[in-house]
Amino acid sequence: MMTTTPGKPGATPVPEATPVPEATPVPGTAPEPGADPVPTTPDAPPATAVPTTARTPASAPSAALLRTAAELAAFAPLKGPRAVVMTMGALHEGHATLIRTARATAGPDGQVVVTVFVNPLQFGEAADLERYPRTLEADLAVAGAAGADAVFAPSVDEVYPGGEPQVRVSAGPMGERLEGAFRPGHFDGMLTVVAKLLHLTRPDLAFYGQKDAQQLALIRRMVRDLNFPVEIVGVPTVREPDGLALSSRNRFLDIEERRTALALSRALFAARDRLAAQQALHARAQTTAATTGRAAALTALGEARAAADTQAVALARPVDGPAAVRAAARLVLDDAAAEQPPLVLDYLALVDPSDFTEIPDDRTTGDAILAVAAKVGATRLIDNIPLTFGATP
Repeated sequence: MMTTTPGKPGATPVPEATPVPEATPVPGTAPEPGADPVPTTPDAPPATAVPTTARTPASAPSAALLRTAAELAAFAPLKGPRAVVMTMGALHEGHATLIRTARATAGPDGQVVVTVFVNPLQFGEAADLERYPRTLEADLAVAGAAGADAVFAPSVDEVYPGGEPQVRVSAGPMGERLEGAFRPGHFDGMLTVVAKLLHLTRPDLAFYGQKDAQQLALIRRMVRDLNFPVEIVGVPTVREPDGLALSSRNRFLDIEERRTALALSRALFAARDRLAAQQALHARAQTTAATTGRAAALTALGEARAAADTQAVALARPVDGPAAVRAAARLVLDDAAAEQPPLVLDYLALVDPSDFTEIPDDRTTGDAILAVAAKVGATRLIDNIPLTFGATP
């Protein structure tokens, strides 16, 4: 990926996109950031507690506040690469993880800029836009403590002088699937503001959370298709100790709703474990001769279940993989739909990471993303987990 140093001619990027309102939007939105260096991964809940809102000591350094494009352009000249983390504010530990990752990557001679902009183009209803939390003073402290040099928090007029833009970035067919189908126009608004912020910040590197997987895929596609001179870096999803993916929306859940919402991550982990078990059984089966003694041999390998069941699973055709993964997740989600309050499923999809089309049941190898979106009460949440078919256990 070609990168450029801010301030050099030709370093200006082309339109790019941003957030998704599901947990942590991007520049106008900040993805639901990624992985906490210490405790969290997309595959399992963290070992230690992760606060929903990042906390900083009273003595923590505060990042410089920049309000205009002119102030941003005049900000300290760069010696190393510029890294950007785009957010919509209300920063929590997920965002802090993105900023720390950007800081470590840019190095001591680089520069880390965090954008805080609640992008009106990403909201379908005015009420949602109005109730989105604005916590700039706290965001400055969180950003500074995580290693940011500056927070660029422009006004709507600064980003969209003269009103909403007449020319926008289109997300194309990928932007009409899954989240795009439930939130028409959302990805167009996200990409438009990401493109504008890439132009304004002129970064060498831009960091986004993998929690908003479709958003991340669209930003990467825009950067590639429109030749933006920037490297897009995905950061693993940060999870709370109970497995719930960190999101600015989690604060809207009451105790009972949060209990139901945990079905999202449980469903993803159940699917991941089902795939791992199936692949392990296939691998073990291949080490045993295909004779009438196969069942006994498998049992000797440590399978503590009826020989017939063990043999049936071990000999299952590879094409059972995608269907089994979907079924394992759906069992958990179906149970949650009967809870009080119930989980109301929008979608469960096993998709190709490159274009977010559904993985066919006969796919036996390759990468995939299992994505889920649902409402609990009045709060809508998304989550996903990466999977690889045909991997060696």
